[in-house]
Amino acid sequence: MVTVVVGGLFAYFAHAENHGIPIVGHLDKGLNPSSIGKLNFDPKYISTSLKAGIITAMIALAEGISIGRSFAIMKNEQIDGNKEMIAFGMMNIVGSFTSCYLTTGPFSKTAVNFNAGCKTAMSNVIMSICMLFTLLFLAHLFSYTPLVALSAIIMSAMFGLIDYHKAFHLFKADKFDFLICMAAFFGVAFISMDVGLMLSIGLAVVRALLYIARPTVCKLVNIPDTRIYRDVEQYPNAIGVPGILILQLGSPIYFANCNYIRERILRWIRDEDSQGRVVEYLLLELGGITSIDMTGVETLLEIKRILEAKGVKIILVNPRIGVMEKLILTKCIDVIGREAVFLSVEDAIHSCIFSLHKSAIPQTKSEEIEMV
Repeated sequence: MVTVVVGGLFAYFAHAENHGIPIVGHLDKGLNPSSIGKLNFDPKYISTSLKAGIITAMIALAEGISIGRSFAIMKNEQIDGNKEMIAFGMMNIVGSFTSCYLTTGPFSKTAVNFNAGCKTAMSNVIMSICMLFTLLFLAHLFSYTPLVALSAIIMSAMFGLIDYHKAFHLFKADKFDFLICMAAFFGVAFISMDVGLMLSIGLAVVRALLYIARPTVCKLVNIPDTRIYRDVEQYPNAIGVPGILILQLGSPIYFANCNYIRERILRWIRDEDSQGRVVEYLLLELGGITSIDMTGVETLLEIKRILEAKGVKIILVNPRIGVMEKLILTKCIDVIGREAVFLSVEDAIHSCIFSLHKSAIPQTKSEEIEMV
């Protein structure tokens, strides 16, 4: 307030607008008249209105919800995205009756409120009353406010929100998260809120797509003296089970990652063969797969056909209910075999070991007969 008053007095007495200092300029008193009568449903305008409405709604919702969550994290609070969207929708519907500007959760006002110590939504009610009083009686006084004074208020609020330690922690912990953070910061600081938000969201989407397109396919081995099976890269001293390769898939199987998953599985088989370890059973631990599409089902069947040609049997372990339903509906489970589905890795291994021993006994007897 001191900045606005002092800046306004200086601009008024020094005629700042004549010296190249931009000011707010003329402000009309009063409220906007009702614009309900100006609604126009002419078909030639509807398509343009829909396009503009959808784009602005997406940007406004993304901006408002992301800002709300950012400040909620600082206060260790939770916000409901659905309620936020309903609130934005109601505000814009009511505001449109008087030709109001698009309503969202602006970063500048939110930062000022946060630094001022506002706790509840009642602060917005008080702010609205003050704004109404200003528009009705004090609008002409604020016309001399320098724009630099308004910028100073926003910048002072923003500087208090910059957490250098958090940025440094992101840099050490996750370089990609740090890149998203910097894209959002520099985009907002030097271009605009919308550009910074879109840059950060775009990078986050790219990262999510990379994770989906290249899911983790790790080999599980047994930790000695336990019944626990973990990633061989995490526990290099753990031991595998002879004749059995256990692979864990850690992502939903979609058309976007089917080829990658197939190649990774076949590469594991080739690596085992190249190291002289014969693989007779392939156990696929599916506990981390939350869903699978038709392309994923066809990929499983293709893997089964390829492995059968090499004499390797495929076993499914711990498929989730959604995945199991899809396998049943597509008859994939009948092709793989219901007897090839197990609840746990240990149960599957016991069954495979029993089958290996059972197949080895007749071979031993036949060798003894030949020797006789």
